Amino acid sequence: MSTALTPARPTRLSLAVRDSATMLRRNLLHARRYPSLTLNLLLTPIMLLLLFVYIFGDTMSAGIGGGDRSAYIAYLVPGLLLMTIGSTTIGTAVSVANDMNEGIIARFRTMAIHRGSVLIGHVVGSVIQSVASVVLVGAVGVAIGFRSTDAGALEWLAAFGLLILFATALTWIAVGMGLVSPNAEAASNNAMPLIFLPLISSAFVPVDAMPGWFQPIAEYQPFTPAIETLRGLLLGTEIGHNGWLAVAWCVGLAVLGYFWSAAKFNRDPK
Repeated sequence: MSTALTPARPTRLSLAVRDSATMLRRNLLHARRYPSLTLNLLLTPIMLLLLFVYIFGDTMSAGIGGGDRSAYIAYLVPGLLLMTIGSTTIGTAVSVANDMNEGIIARFRTMAIHRGSVLIGHVVGSVIQSVASVVLVGAVGVAIGFRSTDAGALEWLAAFGLLILFATALTWIAVGMGLVSPNAEAASNNAMPLIFLPLISSAFVPVDAMPGWFQPIAEYQPFTPAIETLRGLLLGTEIGHNGWLAVAWCVGLAVLGYFWSAAKFNRDPK
């Protein structure tokens, strides 16, 4: 007597991967249908790049000891690449807040899907959008004269890894901001530090050139060590302690954002 083979039941991991892939596809389709938010957030770093290069470039280059505008382009682009990540993740906070406000996440809670897949879909989708945005801003930088020096394959790989790690960390923080915001406008306002912090970092001028009372504000924040590490990888400048500080900031923010987001998402709605 023959026995029918019983198909293997999917494991918990395979279900999580499947549901996360579905949520990722949903978020990417949503971003493709409504590209205006991403494009508007991209305009900030691109406009700042063009403004500081073509309006202030010669003066700023002289201020940092460079010979011409090209020196300031090389100094500026790494900071604006990380600022681009901060700008893009604001869209994540708005998207999560919209899902909360429209009841989509409440509906997902009642469905037979892996609960974490909803947040993972947002995070992975945002990281993909951040990388695409960084490539676009980087292309603009190359078009106006940015050139990497002393960067081999290993340095480029490390730089790419840093950008992905930084994007992941900020995205988890943005997801938490979106979950605690009552609407999209509040989420956008709550996430404004992700754009404001690069403005008071070493993205535009060296920390040593700032007023003494202001230097600790610029130095002891996540963007400055990440910017200095990226500069070191792409331009061959001294990285020093900024490398491990950047990684520590990224890991700390990612862990904080994950547990914050998970706690808020798993809380039963009132």
